[in-house]
Amino acid sequence: MRHPAATDPAVTTAPRPLVAIPARFSATTSALRYAAEVNARALVEAVWRAGGEPAGLHPADQDERDVAARLARFDGVLLPGGGDLAPHRYGAADAHHSVYDVDELQDAFDLRVARAALDLGLPLLAICRGLQVVNVALGGSLEQDMGGPEREHRHVVHPVAVRSGSLLERAVGAGKVDASCYHHQRVERTAEGLTVTARAADGTVEGLELPSGKGWFTAVQWHPEDTAHEDPAQQGLFDALVRAARDGR
Repeated sequence: MRHPAATDPAVTTAPRPLVAIPARFSATTSALRYAAEVNARALVEAVWRAGGEPAGLHPADQDERDVAARLARFDGVLLPGGGDLAPHRYGAADAHHSVYDVDELQDAFDLRVARAALDLGLPLLAICRGLQVVNVALGGSLEQDMGGPEREHRHVVHPVAVRSGSLLERAVGAGKVDASCYHHQRVERTAEGLTVTARAADGTVEGLELPSGKGWFTAVQWHPEDTAHEDPAQQGLFDALVRAARDGR
């Protein structure tokens, strides 16, 4: 017997909102014979749990108009973590010795994705490097190193205070969250138009939003995907992204 959906055109399943996630370059993977383009499984699964359809986006050498045309077919964008942005992207003359995994193509593509998503009003969630990309894309700068191992936020879970009334607060449902962090850089100068929506106890910017933006957008310096499978507050960020993507169709 055939399933009703196969014969009854009135029985339909709404497609999942399509969420673009710029891929990261990997020199090697255990399952493939070649270098790969990847995204963290925890990140992809968090989008899937939220009801979204995660789709890796190939980083290509294109101008912003072409990048915007590619994004226009998606319902939302997630800018993930990754290596450091090249310091010259935010006006630094020299690179600190701790700067790592810089890739000029990745930088150029991510910056164009950030600007295009905001210009198009696509729902955008930016995570860790993603937050830094948005800040730099809009004219802000980064502190290249937070001061060595005793001050950086690598392998650290710490409380973060969330600004009342922000999109971030609505997404996580709380004024304070425990954030899983992995970064040695942070926002130095916040880009014009961006508002700080979260801070760590040491003053590090942990959240950014754009109140004048065309669409839903929030950015966090931590990695919500690390604990989203067991922490509803962290999963709430992905839920909010997918909800905004669905509503914006």
